[in-house]
This record gives sequence, C-alpha cells and structure tokens, in this order.
Amino acid sequence: MRLGGARREDGAMTDSVLALRGLTKRFGQRVAVDGLTLDVPAGSMLGLLGPNGAGKTTSLSMATGLLRPDAGSALVLGADVWADPQAAKARMGVLPDGVRMFDRLTGAELLRYTGLLRGMPEAVVQARAAELLDALGLAEAGSTLVVDYSAGMRKKVGLACALIHAPRLLVLDEPFEAVDPVSGQTIREILAGFVRGGGTVVLSSHVMELVESLCDRVAVIAQGRLLADGTLDEVRAGSSLQSRFLSLVGTHELGEGTLSWLRSS
Repeated sequence: MRLGGARREDGAMTDSVLALRGLTKRFGQRVAVDGLTLDVPAGSMLGLLGPNGAGKTTSLSMATGLLRPDAGSALVLGADVWADPQAAKARMGVLPDGVRMFDRLTGAELLRYTGLLRGMPEAVVQARAAELLDALGLAEAGSTLVVDYSAGMRKKVGLACALIHAPRLLVLDEPFEAVDPVSGQTIREILAGFVRGGGTVVLSSHVMELVESLCDRVAVIAQGRLLADGTLDEVRAGSSLQSRFLSLVGTHELGEGTLSWLRSS
C-alpha cells in the first residue's frame, strides 16, 4: 500500500513518510542542528544515533512541531509540519523526551484526554485506552495519577498516548529509557507489528544493540550534522554498528595516568 510522499526541492515526489529538508537551529552562537536533510521511507524503522549533544532531540523536536527551526522544513506524508500543522500532526504520534505530561490525571484519564483532543469518538477512545494500558502492563495503574508513576511507567503511558489515534508515523525519543526488560520486549513487539502493518517509526537511542536488532535503517548525527544514513547494512559497512558509530563520531581517549587515583596499588 502506498502511503504517500513528500516533494523534493526539485519538485519530484519521494516515497518518504518523513522528509527533513535543511533543518537548522541555533541557540545563541551555538549551532545545534546544521542543515539536516533526511528521508524516512514508508514501512521502515529508523534508528537515530548520536553522542550526547549531537542534536538528536532538537532535530526530532523540529520534525514534530515542538520547536520552530531557524531554517528548513519537515514534511509528514507531504504535509508541512509548520505550514500545515493540523494535517501533519494528525498523521503522527510523538513520544518526546523531557516534555511534561498532564500528570495530575490518571493514566486512563490522560489517554482519554489525548484521544478526545484528536477528535476520536469516545467509545473508540475508551476501548483503545483499555487495550493499550493492558498491553503495556499499566492496567492496574490506570486509576493512579501519572505524577505517581515511575520513570518507566511514564515512558509507557507516553507511548500509549502516541499510539491511541493509530498514526502512520511514530517519532519516539528514547522510548526504551528506564523501561524494564519485560516491558521493553512488549514495546519491541508493538513497534514491529506497527511496521508490519504499514507504519513507519523513527526512534532515537544510545543503545547500539537495540538499534541493531530492531531497526532496518540508521542515521548517525554529530555536532548537528548528518554523518551517515541508509539501511543498517549500508551504515555498518561490514563492521558492527558500535564500531562504525565510533569511527564516524570519534572517541575520547584518556591520557596516560588519567584517573590513576582510582586504581588500587
């Protein structure tokens, strides 16, 4: 099934569900993202990798309408996130990092609020909310205020909010962070099923093994610039993803004698 596409600068259509074109963001004199251009094909799961401060969260925030870029554009199935935000945001579900939830609602109330805000019929919202809470191991916590949730539980209810309207694109910032292994396996299965059903996923992570086992595409950024982008095998280039990542972004070598005081005699 063809999901649609985005228009390139030359006017031709692409099969990208998410198309970033020259995204740029500065904070004072610091360039956080520097002309990022990236295409995410339909039916793929792309892992966005980069060291701390590389610009991953800033890039995803601009791509999803949470942070206005200084230059460039982001399109979701051809809808410009900033020129036509209602159309673009209706097609995607977002799990941001560090954005505060309405945590004085219970988990069930938060999902109901999210679904109704998206214009879904209440009966559909109630049914999907119950199913999502159960699938993510939050059924018993559905009547608990989100403010009392653990970090992992907040991550899971945030994912449920991103899924409830059955979007065509999921953009997830560190979706496995603070999540226990059992819940992590459930999330893996949910995301894999979503992609098999025609959905597209973009997720950021620092865990190479997770991206290598889950994603079929990888993009690596550092200092706000795209260093590599392609299928998993293309980016790995015959090596492990960890080795390839380190060769791209560089390593911080400890000088001889550094932290010698930590060593026993």
